[in-house]
Amino acid sequence: MEVTLRQLEYFVAVAERLSFRAAAEACFVTQPGLSVQLKELEGMLDVQLFERSRRKVLLTPEGERLLPLARSILTQAGELVDTARSLTRPLSATLRLGVIPTVAPYLLPRALPAIRRRHPDLRILLHEDFTHRLLALLGEGKLDLLLLALEADLGDVATLPLTSDPFVAAAPAGHRFVARKRLTEADLAGEQVLLLDDGHCLRDQALEVCRTGGAGEVGDFRAGSLNTLVQMVAGGIGITLLPKLAVDVECRPPSPIVIRPFRKPEPNRTIGLAWRPRSPREHEFRLLGELLAP
Repeated sequence: MEVTLRQLEYFVAVAERLSFRAAAEACFVTQPGLSVQLKELEGMLDVQLFERSRRKVLLTPEGERLLPLARSILTQAGELVDTARSLTRPLSATLRLGVIPTVAPYLLPRALPAIRRRHPDLRILLHEDFTHRLLALLGEGKLDLLLLALEADLGDVATLPLTSDPFVAAAPAGHRFVARKRLTEADLAGEQVLLLDDGHCLRDQALEVCRTGGAGEVGDFRAGSLNTLVQMVAGGIGITLLPKLAVDVECRPPSPIVIRPFRKPEPNRTIGLAWRPRSPREHEFRLLGELLAP
């Protein structure tokens, strides 16, 4: 007997859920059938993968050691199928795309219709989350490609810059910025700035601009989204920094918010793609990058 991909799929499913019942449901198989396959896998490997009791399921140390290998094999098997299809029909397979929340609602609505027209067989599965979580999913083979800000600590990934996204200052009506056409970072001195909550890489980038300009953070408030930041600014609570990419969506007229750009060299972030090094689908990712670039 030889180890099968199905057995490895069952192994990973149970390891991630620590439940034979939940894993069987996720894999669309009966629980007895899943258990039999895992018993056979343990027999072929001559190791016990799980500790089983009536109340809980735990990975054994041997199972912990083998789990990353099983995930890697499943990822490579999926890439084999997708790459074979892409050799004759690029961008015709499923693509699992991770996107950060400060990019997804502003870039994708414009880009996705054009991508759909050019590549109608491409099926994009979107997953929106913070950068560190997307990177973990990419490393585990659960995502194929990420769309995010490249200034974040991305670790060992291949990247493709798409566009520079400048920061702008957003202030309530009547603020002193109204009299200025463009700002310098020094103009932020003494201002109290509203920022996003921890986890957003945009927070770290905006905070660095604030520190350079001598601004402080509103200490008792952190927003979960750019829309919340804009609403607080409109209410006169303070000012904030927005990526220019979001302005047309979040500050539509007759918004009471005053938007002021910075003088060059303006603070900015770089929007780009990231994927696992040596991915066989790299040529597809670069083709998609051409369609995503503003």
